[in-house]
Amino acid sequence: MTEATPQAIAPTVRSALARLATESRLAVASLGLVGLHVIDDNFLQPEPGRSPADHLPGGLTQLALVVAAAWAYPRVRAGARAALTLLFGFFGVVAGIEAVYYTVADSPSGDDFTGFLSLAGGFVLLGIGIRTLWRTRRTDDSRRRRYLRRGLVLAGVVVLIPTFLMPVSIAYVLTHTARAVVPTPNLGATHEDVSFTTSDGLRLEGWFIPSRNGATVIAFPGRSGPQKHTRMLVKHGYGVLLFDRRGEGASEGDPNIFGWAGDRDLHAAAKYLQSRPDVDPDRIGGIGFSVGGEMLIHAAAHSDAFKAIVSEGASGQSIRDDIENVGLVDGILSGGAITPATALFTSTLPPPSLKSEIAKIAPTAAFFIYGEHGQGGTETKPNRAFYAAAGEPKQIWEVPNGQHIAGITTEPAEYERRVIGFFDRELR
Repeated sequence: MTEATPQAIAPTVRSALARLATESRLAVASLGLVGLHVIDDNFLQPEPGRSPADHLPGGLTQLALVVAAAWAYPRVRAGARAALTLLFGFFGVVAGIEAVYYTVADSPSGDDFTGFLSLAGGFVLLGIGIRTLWRTRRTDDSRRRRYLRRGLVLAGVVVLIPTFLMPVSIAYVLTHTARAVVPTPNLGATHEDVSFTTSDGLRLEGWFIPSRNGATVIAFPGRSGPQKHTRMLVKHGYGVLLFDRRGEGASEGDPNIFGWAGDRDLHAAAKYLQSRPDVDPDRIGGIGFSVGGEMLIHAAAHSDAFKAIVSEGASGQSIRDDIENVGLVDGILSGGAITPATALFTSTLPPPSLKSEIAKIAPTAAFFIYGEHGQGGTETKPNRAFYAAAGEPKQIWEVPNGQHIAGITTEPAEYERRVIGFFDRELR
C-alpha cells in the first residue's frame, strides 16, 4: 500500500482549514445576529414602560452566553462546535418566534426586525451544526461501537428535549408574547375606557362598568376571556373592571403569562376603584381565571382592598408550586427548567408558593373553583390544599366533568347560582 506523502497531505489540510475558517466566520456572524437581538430586546428597545435597567441581570447573562459561544467556537473540537451551533441555533429560532407572532397578529415593530435576523441566524446555526455532525462522524471503528455511540447520543437528545429545550422554549415564548390587540367589547352594558398606573410605573388600560347594586368586581386577567363572566355579573347589578395586564393589549410592560409580579396590576386596579366616587371601597371583589386566579390569591394575601375573591383553575406559577403539588422529585422533573429560564428571560424572581399565601387571605372570603378534569385532573390536589389552608369564610366547588376554567360553560346555571350567591353574601 502506498503511503501518503507530506506533499499530498498538505493540500488536504489546507482545504480543511479553509473550510473551517469559512464555517467559523459564518457561525460567529450568525451568533452575532442572535446577540444583536438579545441587545435590542433587552436594552435598545424594551417594551413601553420598561427601561434597560429592568433587564440587566437576564439580558447581560444571555449576552454573555452568546459571546462565550462565539469565542469558543473556533477553539473547540468538532463535536463541541456542533453542540454549540445546535444549542444556540435553537435559541435563535425560539427568540425569533416573537417577531413572527406579532407580525401575524398585528404588524412588526420595535425589536421584531432584529427578531427576524435572530431567526435567520438560528436556522444557519442549525444547518452548520447538522452539517458538522455529518462530516465529522466516525466510520473507522467497529459497527457495534459506532451504533452504540450513536444510540447514546440519540438517548441524550431524547432526554434533553423534554427536560431542557422544551421548557426553555415555553419560558421564552410565554414571557415575550401576549394578546396584541384590544378585543371587541361584548359586556352587556355600556362601559367607560379607563387607565391607571401600577406601583412600578406601568400604565394599564381597561373598561369599567358602573355598579347598580353598590358592589364592584374585578374580572381578571385581560379583556377577552372574562367577557362572558362580566355579562353574568352585570346582569345581577355588579360593577365590573376588566383590564389588560402588563405586556398585553394596550397596557405597558413585559408579558409574563405565568403572572410573576402580576399582583401589582391587581393592587393598582383595586386602588383605582377605591379612588372613584361611584365605587364603595368596602364592597370590592375579584374573580380570576387560571393564572388570574393565582395572581388574585397573591394580591388578596397582601391587601385588605378585596372583600371577596373567586379563584377558578389556579394551580401554580413556578417550581415552588410544583413541589408543593406533586413532591420534590416530580416537581423538579415536571417544571425544573421552566422557572430558572423564566427568571433569566424576565430578570424577575418567582413569587412565593400559592399555598404559603393562602392563610394570609382571611378575613377576605375565598371561593376556590376547579374542573374535575381541569389540566388533566391536576387541579384537584392544589385546590383542595388551598381550601384546607384558607381561613373562614371559604368555599370550594369541583365542577363535575369540568375542564380548565370551563365552569361557566359546563354548568352555566349552577355556576351562576354559586358565584353570584357568594358575592351577594360577601359584598351585598
